[in-house]
Amino acid sequence: MKVMVVAEIASNWDGSIAKAKKIIKECKKAGADAVKFQMWRASDLYNSKHPNWNEIKKSEVTFEKAKLFKKFADEEKIEFLSSAFYPDAVIFLEKLNVKKYKIASRTCLFKDPYSYETLISKAKTRKPVIISMGMGGNKQKIKKIFKKNNITFCYCISKYPTQFHEIDWNNAIRFDGFSDHTTDIIAPIVFTILKKTHNSKNILIEKHVKLASSKGPDASSSLEIKKFSEMISSIRTIEKIKI
Repeated sequence: MKVMVVAEIASNWDGSIAKAKKIIKECKKAGADAVKFQMWRASDLYNSKHPNWNEIKKSEVTFEKAKLFKKFADEEKIEFLSSAFYPDAVIFLEKLNVKKYKIASRTCLFKDPYSYETLISKAKTRKPVIISMGMGGNKQKIKKIFKKNNITFCYCISKYPTQFHEIDWNNAIRFDGFSDHTTDIIAPIVFTILKKTHNSKNILIEKHVKLASSKGPDASSSLEIKKFSEMISSIRTIEKIKI
């Protein structure tokens, strides 16, 4: 079994290029397969009166920053991923030759501006897509849009943070991916073991990661790099078990 481990950086780079590069470098050292950023425009998704507006606005990944992050990730030999929230971002990411796309739970609800158009843009690339279903959404409609793409659906609870006891494992093991929002490493390890016992060939784990100094709105539901490294080490050990 092969497990793809994705480090979700989200807003934990706090609008600092230097901090973003440090997280990318640390995630590579920890053994992650990919780092993921979110490309949205604050004004599309949030009201300027939002209590975290300044932090949200500061963490916008512009085209210029996405290019910098992709270049640095390439240099560190770790895959750069993004969950683009508007069509122009997809067009730009195609110029950067990204290998696949992430789709956030909220996009599957088709309630945000440009949700449908963004999904169509990603579908047209025919590249693999990783889709979180934490907020629900019409799975059949999503499948129809991505009928020519390789899809990995992720079990996800859109609660930040999620409590371990809230996970429905009978449902979770029906998915080949797990986007985890608990604040420990136990849930991804349990998921990996369960999928291993079900003879799964390829699975995906996505986990929010941060530096000790990260202060953004995603920090409270993210792992520090040391714990993230421990999680990956355990997952790699489970990968090698012969059943």
